[in-house]
Amino acid sequence: MYQRIRELRENAEKTQVEMSRVLFCSQRVYSNYERGDIDIPTAVLIKLADFYDVSVDYILGRTDNPKRLK
Repeated sequence: MYQRIRELRENAEKTQVEMSRVLFCSQRVYSNYERGDIDIPTAVLIKLADFYDVSVDYILGRTDNPKRLK
């Protein structure tokens, strides 16, 4: 479900550990987000979208356009 956050992370050349620090969670929790084992809370989705400068809809796979509405 959250394949895009892995793609975004890898394209940004970040590790799961680095992203877990950005999100103030453990690497294990972040890994669970990427695998879709647990749902990503709304606040975390927003933080990810802001970090990567993409829309939440892009992260959720609702659009293929990564641009955010301003």
